[in-house]
Amino acid sequence: MAPLRNVLLLLAALLPLLLTSQPASGPGQEKVYAGIYLMNLYDLNINEHSFNADFYLWFKWKGERSPMNIEFVNSVEKWGFTQVDFSEEPELLADGYWYNGMRIEGRFYHPFVLYDFPLDRHQLDIHIENVDYPQDSLVYVADSSGAFIREGLQMPGWKIEGCAMEIRTNRYQSNFGESGKAAAAFSNFTFQLSISRPLNYFLLKLMLPLLIVIIASLGALFIHPAQLDARISLPIGGLLTSVFLQQSYSSALPDVGYMVLMDKIYLLGYALIVCIMLRAILVGNKVGQLKKKADIPAIKRTDRRLAWVLLAFFVSGVLVLVS
Repeated sequence: MAPLRNVLLLLAALLPLLLTSQPASGPGQEKVYAGIYLMNLYDLNINEHSFNADFYLWFKWKGERSPMNIEFVNSVEKWGFTQVDFSEEPELLADGYWYNGMRIEGRFYHPFVLYDFPLDRHQLDIHIENVDYPQDSLVYVADSSGAFIREGLQMPGWKIEGCAMEIRTNRYQSNFGESGKAAAAFSNFTFQLSISRPLNYFLLKLMLPLLIVIIASLGALFIHPAQLDARISLPIGGLLTSVFLQQSYSSALPDVGYMVLMDKIYLLGYALIVCIMLRAILVGNKVGQLKKKADIPAIKRTDRRLAWVLLAFFVSGVLVLVS
């Protein structure tokens, strides 16, 4: 009786589960392997926040959902956009995957963040989404062997650090007027090219002229304290030259509402030049009132020590800002 009772208790426990209807499973999510081979990237314009790219894009997939109808989310100037498919019909590979692709040339938008100029680094993005199928029907998978850059590719004025591919989810906060439908989410295939400015651009073209101006302004502290006109002319000339140097690089940057790294370095230079000017004026007034010439050597020693202190202050401040 005990075994029969145990069987009845087990059936009683399983009966609700057997009677419960299972939900029907919807169509599966199709995986599409995608890859990019970058041929050229040119006409990078920071003021217009855009660049031109020429590249190959390919897809591999299984199933009936073709991934070829795509949209480049951050493309601009679509009137000059070119797209040429590899073939009209996809090719069936030996491993059972369908294969097709296209060559693309067009202009893309990228918001350049310039807080670290001229030591700034950027990741130029190309965003791709399928037009026909949302993420619950089609999802991209980065082809692990598909992130390539043409050998010998160069960007004048920039250093190419590498590339990567990412898969993201782009959720639109609207159903675009289709009543009864929720906001759509699409799989977003993103190609990233990492670039940076060469260090020589910062050291030789921007820092070296400013450093020469700073050293020339500090020379005022090595002139005889009684020669006020000569002492004051050096920092004034250095101040005007610094303003012109700052305007020369600022004209090549877009109008932004914040200070870039080079602006902060120039502020240090302005503060140093103002200190030299104030020291020259105060010492000039004091020397005119002195009756004993024996005080002049002490003023010279103080000026020389101040020159080295100000130079060390400037260099230390630049190192702190850069780090």
